[in-house]
Amino acid sequence: MKQRQWWKEAVVYQIYPRSFCDSNGDGIGDLPGVIGKLDYLKELGVDALWLSPIYPSPNADNGYDISDYRGIMKEFGTMEDFDRLLEGAHGRGIRIVLDLVVNHTSDEHPWFLESKKGVEPYRDYYIWKKSEQGRPNRWEASFGGYAWEYVPERDSYYLHMFHKKQPDLNWENKAVRREVYDMMHFWLKKGVDGFRMDVINMISKAEGFPEGKPIPGTPFTDCRPFVMNGPRVHEFLKEMNREVLSHYDIMTVGETGFVNTDHAKAYTREENRELNMVFQFEHMDVENPGRNKWTPRRFRMKDLRDILFHWQRELAGEGWNSLYWNNHDQPRVVSRFGEEGRYRVLSAKMLATCLHFQKGTPYIYQGEELGMTNISYPLEDYRDVETLNAYDSMREAGESHEEAMAAIHARSRDNARTPMQWDDTEFAGFSRTTPWMRVNPNYGVINAKAALADKDSIFYYYKRLIALRHELPVVVDGDFSPLMEDSESVFAYERRLGDRLLTVFCNFTPEEAHHPTAAGERLLGNYPPGQEKAGILLPYEAKVFLK
Repeated sequence: MKQRQWWKEAVVYQIYPRSFCDSNGDGIGDLPGVIGKLDYLKELGVDALWLSPIYPSPNADNGYDISDYRGIMKEFGTMEDFDRLLEGAHGRGIRIVLDLVVNHTSDEHPWFLESKKGVEPYRDYYIWKKSEQGRPNRWEASFGGYAWEYVPERDSYYLHMFHKKQPDLNWENKAVRREVYDMMHFWLKKGVDGFRMDVINMISKAEGFPEGKPIPGTPFTDCRPFVMNGPRVHEFLKEMNREVLSHYDIMTVGETGFVNTDHAKAYTREENRELNMVFQFEHMDVENPGRNKWTPRRFRMKDLRDILFHWQRELAGEGWNSLYWNNHDQPRVVSRFGEEGRYRVLSAKMLATCLHFQKGTPYIYQGEELGMTNISYPLEDYRDVETLNAYDSMREAGESHEEAMAAIHARSRDNARTPMQWDDTEFAGFSRTTPWMRVNPNYGVINAKAALADKDSIFYYYKRLIALRHELPVVVDGDFSPLMEDSESVFAYERRLGDRLLTVFCNFTPEEAHHPTAAGERLLGNYPPGQEKAGILLPYEAKVFLK
């Protein structure tokens, strides 16, 4: 019999430590704060916690610029705190997954400090180019501006695909790869249960660093075809699997922008021995396919559904899907694909239903289980480097302050990074003092204390979804079949395993919609049974039937 793979049966909860819970009153979330909420997470029923970076960092990109891969950021605590977290989580049957950020480091990492002086063996740990004509090319960095930064000490430019304080590692150098694998062993030997691999499909760059196509209206060129899914990326990941991953019973998920289903299958086919699953972003770009994310548009449910159905069809039997609506880089789903006013609770439950019964591993981002919403702050209250750079770019392009702020309110990464709303006391119970980032003003209504006191809350709905995943093999292993593919309002599908049939209907609109008769009995819904109508979906209603 084939061995069960725990990560296929698991529900993963992402924690952004800076914003989760502050235990010592400095306004910044920390590891003891996470430890103090383990019972809450056990109550929810999740199987694994993915922690965004907890390593020492100057915080040019909120921890994704790492200066020491084997330490703990002082603001978050100590290695002893991490060991206590690991022990406390494991004692509750919860696994720990760490963020692995190895496309780049901080420019304050000792490797880079030596590399920019040309000191061996670190001289070629990063990607350096000399050019008498200035920058080697006009590639645009992901946070704006040119992707090359000049260092007089070496009379050379280094590549940084993100902030200039995040120089890209040179994966062509075997010594770099060896350093990374040794570091991974360090954490896995401690008992860590896996890695979420940040922008992992960017570790191999195209030879020669081609210029690429001009980006209209800018001085930059599009580097994506040359830095994503590069020529040696599969070779590197196979090596990583052989040297590290295959030696442990762990979960791996790669963050992979600019991928299609063929790319994903190559990364996740079991026989390829690379990754368990990837995060793709096609459904996260549904409002602006191939466009600037700062041009906010209202999504079309049919477009969203077509994308997710396509991924379900294509990966069936050949790979494994990750299922997510939210993470630390995305707006809050109830504000984005649901309705954050009158129908906030109903639409949050509907969206959860839609996601969790699909085939793949579901991810919950902190506060999603409470229905936390987007923010609309003045510019001075935003902290995200991408957001602040985008504002400057929009203003330079001629957009008004009001237009730029509307885009930021809709799409800023800070929508997800506001402090977790634990109760209705000052600072939402996140901290005893002013937090590093403003709390969403709606914390008096939307908070964990209120949710736990209300048996009809979004929290308990998520708990039920997680329990059903653990109880019903059809949710994990069943085949996926789309339904109602022409509907403009209903997202519907079936899951089948043997003689078990699960049917899901989700209405994405505030209007009633029709649905066909489903086999079986009602298993779950977000409306009380007395309010339901046969063959009708009420506004933002979800229904699940089991035969």
